[in-house]
Amino acid sequence: MSRIENTGEWQKRDAVSKFNVRDFTELVKVGIVNSNTITAFTGMWLAFQLNEISFMQNLDVIFFTIVGSALIVGASGAFNNVIDRDIDGKMERTKNRPTMTGKISGAKALLIAALLLLIGAGMLFMTTWQAGVLGLSGVFLYVVVYSMYAKRKLVSNTVIGSFSGAVPPLIGWFAVDPHFSLIPVMLFLVMFAWQPPHFYAIAIRRAEEYRAAGIPMLPVVKGFNRTKGSMLFWVLVLFVLPFFMTELSLVYVSLATILNLGWLLLSLYGFKMKDDLKWAQWMFIYSLNYMTILFVSMIVISIFL
Repeated sequence: MSRIENTGEWQKRDAVSKFNVRDFTELVKVGIVNSNTITAFTGMWLAFQLNEISFMQNLDVIFFTIVGSALIVGASGAFNNVIDRDIDGKMERTKNRPTMTGKISGAKALLIAALLLLIGAGMLFMTTWQAGVLGLSGVFLYVVVYSMYAKRKLVSNTVIGSFSGAVPPLIGWFAVDPHFSLIPVMLFLVMFAWQPPHFYAIAIRRAEEYRAAGIPMLPVVKGFNRTKGSMLFWVLVLFVLPFFMTELSLVYVSLATILNLGWLLLSLYGFKMKDDLKWAQWMFIYSLNYMTILFVSMIVISIFL
């Protein structure tokens, strides 16, 4: 082996050896872990409050639910990073992931993902079997259905991916109350309908990167105007949902309606605004604040019910 080859090999080994906490958080997509854990906590909290079940007497359920949810979401992110290695290098926002820089090998990433999944699913099954099954279903939908197939083949990939993203609040609820009722269904639908306008905003901003990577995102295949129409549709769906959640009080319904009205007006403005990328940035920011305010308000309002 030549000196150049030796140098390259040592550089690669050095990169792997420098795998650190920051690389781990990027591998598991800590931002997504945090947001999904919040929605899982909300589902769990509402199950406690609305069913008048003691929060303090179920600290074990709380621990297993929150940590278990975080671990399986992190596992999904790690699996996704391994699957997407062939396209991540073609996109600016993903080219520096540790699986791309060589700081962590594909084999090590798979091992981490498998361990997180095993421990996380085990914790969820220690609450109720329904929560465990929901957790595994969410991972399957995200890793196999979305990451391995829909993302690469279907224009409807974002909508299909929304199924897995809407599972965490169901996990939280069913970890406490393993029975179907209207509120957990509505939580699922809120999360499901929120995701298309949120991720389409990202797709508009990154349309050329997705085009280069060969990912059939809606803005790439159908154009920006068609995407704006789809975003408007999902915002209108969100507009209806609070009226099925009156159990959380009229205060919540009013707040959610105000937030939906703001998002509706911003969505409509997109058909008039000339700078599509700037508008998409506004939509993205609004979506983040929308979800934070909405789910935090559910927790706060339920305390006073």
